[in-house]
Amino acid sequence: MNYFPELTDLLGAAAVSIDPRKLQEHSGDKWFASHSPDVVVEPETTKQVSLLLEFAQQKRIAVTPRGAGYGYVGGCVPERGGISLSLIRMNQIKEIAVNDGVAVVQPGVITGQLQEAVRRLGLFYPPDPASLKHSSIGGNIATNAGGPRCLKYGVTRHYVLGLEVVLADGMIVKVGGRTLKNKTGFDVVGLFVGSEGMLGVVTEATLRLLPLPPARASLSASFRTIEGAATAVQEILQSGFLPSALEIADRFTLEAAREHLAKQIVPQGDAHLLIDLDGQEPSVRSELEALIAQARSLGALTVESAFGEMECEQLWDLRRGFSESLKATGLTKLNQDVTVPRGRIVDLVRFADQLQQRFGFPVACFGHAGDGNIHVNIMVANPDDSEAQKRMEAALDELFGQVIAWEGAITGEHGIGLAKKRWWPAAVTKENLKLHQIIKAALDPSGILNPGKFL
Repeated sequence: MNYFPELTDLLGAAAVSIDPRKLQEHSGDKWFASHSPDVVVEPETTKQVSLLLEFAQQKRIAVTPRGAGYGYVGGCVPERGGISLSLIRMNQIKEIAVNDGVAVVQPGVITGQLQEAVRRLGLFYPPDPASLKHSSIGGNIATNAGGPRCLKYGVTRHYVLGLEVVLADGMIVKVGGRTLKNKTGFDVVGLFVGSEGMLGVVTEATLRLLPLPPARASLSASFRTIEGAATAVQEILQSGFLPSALEIADRFTLEAAREHLAKQIVPQGDAHLLIDLDGQEPSVRSELEALIAQARSLGALTVESAFGEMECEQLWDLRRGFSESLKATGLTKLNQDVTVPRGRIVDLVRFADQLQQRFGFPVACFGHAGDGNIHVNIMVANPDDSEAQKRMEAALDELFGQVIAWEGAITGEHGIGLAKKRWWPAAVTKENLKLHQIIKAALDPSGILNPGKFL
């Protein structure tokens, strides 16, 4: 690692570190895999990023960009050592333009902080990954992050109007702009969103903002079976409702919540739906009443509703507690964010039950029923045991194989990273793979950006 002095001279001592604790902090994310970088670089300006990448290109040094490190697939693990490029110090909200409906931010801005800042001005940034209080905008862009509100509002890519990106050779490019409509050339913005740090490093983003809906309501409904809850999802949508969120949970998830959370917030039944509405107050109140009646007509065991931000958040305490409840079982949670066509939700849950019976692992399913993005969590008691590992891999092979056969996606919002690298070739056609390789070779011919991942 003889390039440390050169980096220090190039970028300044404050931006470069080989402190063992810093290296350890930048060796991975929330997935289990880790690999120490040789050096950590934390720039504060686009110019520093440009100088770094020009240097790394010349020296053929691996560079792994990272945001806040809250990914779930090992996407920012420096698999081949080299430089961990942390964007977390580039954390300024540079502009919130109310009249234009845009925000200009650096990649290290925390998603929840941006939402609060624009909310105070009567504006709304809809993407809402579960890690929004910790994850960064740059990380959200890298993975095209989603969340419960995707049903009505879409994912991160729908809110990225323009980007400043540093390419692998240090070239700084600006793509897109700050207008809602822009057909000037190729959709290069869309190329970088979801690219997992493999095509360039985002140093600034211009984001679309919406007017803040003045009213919000939530409805919690429990059902006897997951089939009943899934049927209710289809009926609600086919009745013309478009909730901002429509979440589902199965029996194992609810049982874990009953053990870990206050039992009074977990309703009876083996399945649960949580529905959010937003808009103008008269329409939200009207839709809420209609949904309450429909849920009861569809066989809901319990129905509870709330109106207003504070009251709705109390109902959402249950949904936000699912992951921690599953962790509290003492089992290791293998969280797979698969997505299937919405009509396959019942099939997916039934298939998960078959996996449980065949391989002996409990399987917990919950997530975004409105868009078919269900988190299938395989719960493992002894993940370090070699026999258990074989069964884990076999179970995942079957899960991803079935999802692909249903024309679904092996990842809906977390990305490929390292965790799903094994199944990537089966998830795309040979021609699609070749296209990815052509794009990668064009933008990063030396292969220095986030090497060791799915390409």
